[in-house]
Amino acid sequence: MDVYGIIAGIVAAGIWGGMYVVSKAVLDIIPPFVLLSLRLWLGALSLIPILVARKRRKLSRRARLQALLIGFVGYGISLGFQFTGTKLSTASNAALVTSASPVFILLFGAWILKERVNATRLLALVLASLGVVAVVDPRKLFMGGEELMGNAILLAAALSWGLYSVLIKMLSTKGSIVEISLFAFLGGLPLSMTAGGFELDLILWHAINAPVILGVLYLGIISTALAMFLWNSSLARVDAGIVSVLFFAQPIVGASLGAVFLGETLDLGFWIGAALIGAGLLLAAHEQYASGSRARKRKGMEL
Repeated sequence: MDVYGIIAGIVAAGIWGGMYVVSKAVLDIIPPFVLLSLRLWLGALSLIPILVARKRRKLSRRARLQALLIGFVGYGISLGFQFTGTKLSTASNAALVTSASPVFILLFGAWILKERVNATRLLALVLASLGVVAVVDPRKLFMGGEELMGNAILLAAALSWGLYSVLIKMLSTKGSIVEISLFAFLGGLPLSMTAGGFELDLILWHAINAPVILGVLYLGIISTALAMFLWNSSLARVDAGIVSVLFFAQPIVGASLGAVFLGETLDLGFWIGAALIGAGLLLAAHEQYASGSRARKRKGMEL
């Protein structure tokens, strides 16, 4: 079992667990695509020194172009939808609706990568999905007016993120994850900066203070540079169908941070959901171990 790949995926999802509350607060001051552009620039600038220090630039021109296009899907379209949907909807809605991403990752992995979808993977996904419903009570979902549009946009974000995750896994064999991540960030900038240009008049310059600046730095350096690198690393090492289940660590961390920093109560639903998600994660880890064992046996037989 690739322990690093499993841990990297869980940590990335955990970081994103605290992202929606921060995003919602910052989006009240800075509009979606301006914030997304800042996030991508900060993410790229954080990775450039690492790439320069390593001196291991191996991506071909074709692979760089592919990374740019994949970044356009993942960081231009998907994150653009995510920020826009979060602004129109609520942080709770965003956490719940975007939890559909693992389903799309599993489906795209089976379709594009031809990954095997067995009973264990499906059970892990079902258990974790039920856990999300328990943690983020769907009865609290706002469905009227502006929130309904926001929820539809968030669902589009979940679908496009599933596609991005599978495409980045395909590309991960062609070079270092740092370099792939850097070009993917750059690929999202043309769309975000173009759309952001129409939002400059919407920035509440007078309301930008230290907490807002810290929020932007968190979103750019931690939620983008670090978390995206870890997520891409997990995809490079572990089957996309398994990584899809790791995404479910996000609502657990989000609810826990809400209890610590916002004084929110962790009710019985949280603990039931945490247990279900934990069971799903354990099943996913077991399946990854079993999958690795089967691959090693096949290789041994071929030799």
